[in-house]
Amino acid sequence: MSQTVSQNHAYLIRRNGIFYFTRRVPSDLQTRFNKERVTISLRTRSQAKAEKSAEALSDRLERYWDGLRLEIFHTTELGLTKVVSSRLRDTIQSVSVKEALDNYLRLKGGGRSITFVQGANRSVDYLLEATGITELEALSAQHAARLRDFLFARGMTASSVRRVFGNIRAIVYLAIKEQGLEYPNVFANTYIPDDERTKKRLPIPTDCIFKIQQECRLIDDEKRWLIALISDTGMRLAEAVGLHVSDIKLDGEISFLRVQKHPWRSLKTSGSERDIPLVGASLWAAKRIVEQGSQFAFPTYTNANKCAANSASGALNKWLKSRVPEKCVIHSFRHSLRDRLRAVECPPDIADAIGGWCSSGVGQKYGSGHKLSLKLKYLVQII
Repeated sequence: MSQTVSQNHAYLIRRNGIFYFTRRVPSDLQTRFNKERVTISLRTRSQAKAEKSAEALSDRLERYWDGLRLEIFHTTELGLTKVVSSRLRDTIQSVSVKEALDNYLRLKGGGRSITFVQGANRSVDYLLEATGITELEALSAQHAARLRDFLFARGMTASSVRRVFGNIRAIVYLAIKEQGLEYPNVFANTYIPDDERTKKRLPIPTDCIFKIQQECRLIDDEKRWLIALISDTGMRLAEAVGLHVSDIKLDGEISFLRVQKHPWRSLKTSGSERDIPLVGASLWAAKRIVEQGSQFAFPTYTNANKCAANSASGALNKWLKSRVPEKCVIHSFRHSLRDRLRAVECPPDIADAIGGWCSSGVGQKYGSGHKLSLKLKYLVQII
């Protein structure tokens, strides 16, 4: 809470016992600055020290503002203008949006997934399409707002808009930092409202899951193997699509999948690395995948260079649409697995270990984790 200390000094306020200097920018100079008021912490609880510092700051500001007024007078009344020498002009660096993107991918893109690179490129394409501005120094807060409105007009949800802004904000910030640029990151504080159109993903009813699994067995092709694999494991789509056949372990006492990082597919969190016992339709799908002989579980969508989970999502959701309730998608199998595990009274920490969800509490991070046999105990009950 702020308290003005006007009885001793007009430019002092106090917040939580600390004194601040605050002074309004003169109205005739406000167009030259990014805010209408100067507020600076004086880092003291002593009013006497604060008054002394405020007096000095106020005097410096007066002289600075007088200098600006004189500069304006010279320009408008005397016809004087500043001329930048050719040597100085050569040192003024202009960075294009595309150059900033290239620099960002060069420094930050090493070892990152193709999704990271595609997301950065797509975000910059949106910016260029929405604003038409190609140089960083020409961008303003109004352009950031225009980009936001452009993205919403395309039908994006608030979370998608925030993701685009996060990419652009990072790209611009790195360019400013690396090149020593003096202009602000205009994407840092753009207001993005919450979106009432965001759809909550609903779980697929268990009887519906069983019908889909039966149909997958009848059709018996790559897309149906993918759906069946997810249905009784609760894997994220990208985790499943990016599997290497060597991740499928069928020779031991317990058949299971090993979810791990690959050059073509990263994982969402460190807790996503896990072993999942195979049961029911997922075990059937894993066996069919191994029998087809490819080194990748789903070669239509994955190779050594990329994992096209988005393409798989579109194809699978199109097939599922008439077979699941409204608002249910391929990711809904993951929500369903959680409900199915609750129904058999699976402890939350074991459910987290099966699904790769982040467990709460420091203690959950200790030890070597849950054994396959313990996970299997509950997974066999859901089928």
